[in-house]
Amino acid sequence: MKPVAEMTLGEFAAFVSSHLDKNGVNAVLSGGAAVSIHTGSRYQSFDLDFVERVPSKRRQLKEVLSQIGFVEKARYFEHPESEFFVDFPAGPLAVGREPVKDVEELVFPTGRLTLLSPTDCVKDRLAAYYHWDDNQSLDQALLVAECKPVDLEEVCRWSAAEGKNSEFDRIRDRFLPAIGKYKRIQT
Repeated sequence: MKPVAEMTLGEFAAFVSSHLDKNGVNAVLSGGAAVSIHTGSRYQSFDLDFVERVPSKRRQLKEVLSQIGFVEKARYFEHPESEFFVDFPAGPLAVGREPVKDVEELVFPTGRLTLLSPTDCVKDRLAAYYHWDDNQSLDQALLVAECKPVDLEEVCRWSAAEGKNSEFDRIRDRFLPAIGKYKRIQT
């Protein structure tokens, strides 16, 4: 196996995800690290947010991650050979108020990584934009849509369910050039 110090974000995330899964911790990568992976590192995050599908006790997470060299520092887990760190934001696994139904699985030489689909990654970033006026999250959503096929009709439906229909209407056209190349929507 590749040394931890030489792992890319995706390889590192898969290394962690596979180990968690092997030890009964079912977690999905979300947040900025999912953006990094979906965009081929055009956006870079060092914080890997894993949201558990079924919550574990902190003691169990600490024990499982220590098996592969992690130490707990404050609320994060750090590996002495890596600049990346791992966090477990409180669940449930959701985008806005809706539970995540489908996830994506990617295979790396270091293992399997379960993460938000590109469409749910866009919704996750838009949730931050809608609820906290976070323009960087909007930029991340647009970048994911530029790099991966995204179902804009689903994003529109979800935005309306979040009570953010007018906000989405204001930004919808910014998605069209990127989304159009995948022919996943009708404009």
